[in-house]
Order: sequence, then structure tokens, then C-alpha cells
Amino acid sequence: MRALIQRVKKASVTIEGKIFSEIEQGLLILLGIEAADTQEDIDWLAGKIARLRIFSDENEAMNLSVQDINGDCLVVSQFTLHANTKKGNRPSFINAAKPEIAIPLYEKFVLQLENETNRNVRTGRFGDMMEVALINDGPVTIWIDSKKRE
Repeated sequence: MRALIQRVKKASVTIEGKIFSEIEQGLLILLGIEAADTQEDIDWLAGKIARLRIFSDENEAMNLSVQDINGDCLVVSQFTLHANTKKGNRPSFINAAKPEIAIPLYEKFVLQLENETNRNVRTGRFGDMMEVALINDGPVTIWIDSKKRE
């Protein structure tokens, strides 16, 4: 399971010309799921993101988590995080989980992140064409892969 996390001042998802979800200060999480992902990946990644200290404290040091600032989270499915670009110029997405596997894992991840942060988590709509808008704060962008945690 891969996540591209952006610290944002605000973010939103628009579907078919209408705002579907939006958040204020917090985290925009682009989530890529592969077929080999399990509940263990979900638990580890949701916990890591909830406790990730990337917000500034009173001394301007990155020392606070999204929980500490009572920030919001917006999770958007992003199968392209599993793009393989080794051969040719057209990415292969063979490692990305098919929807029948990815959707339940995505939904479990969102629930686990809600449990970890004690906050409602906003989402995009899995499989839809979405426009994601954000104001990146910093900018701060972090890449985490649950398969590379050791």
C-alpha cells in the first residue's frame, strides 16, 4: 500500500463539476492499493499517517501530527501510484489491485484512519474521474510504502 501525503491548507475533490468533498487544514492522502495488501498494511499505514509529525509547533519545528492540530484528512484512491515505468514509455499498472480487491481495502483504510485520528475522514469516489484541488502547505509532501517499512 502506497500513500502520497500532502500537508494542505485546504483540499477538495470535484466530480462531474460539483464539489464532492473538501477539507481545511490537514492531510490530502493519495492512496494506491496493490493485490498483495492486507489488514496489516492498513493498520500500519493508517497509524503511521495519524502520528506523522509534519505540522509546525510554536517554534516552527515539524513536531505536531494531524491529530495534534485537530486537522482534517481527505483520502483519494490513486492506482497510478503503482505505475511501473521500467519498460517503454507507457506505464504499466499491473501491480495495482483490481477494484474487487481495492475497494474493500480502501474502505477499511478510511475506517482505520478515522479510528486512529478520532475524526471523520473525507474521501473521493473510488473509480470516478476526479479533479483534486489543493493548497500545499510548505510545500510538504511525503511518500510512504507499507512494503518498505523495515
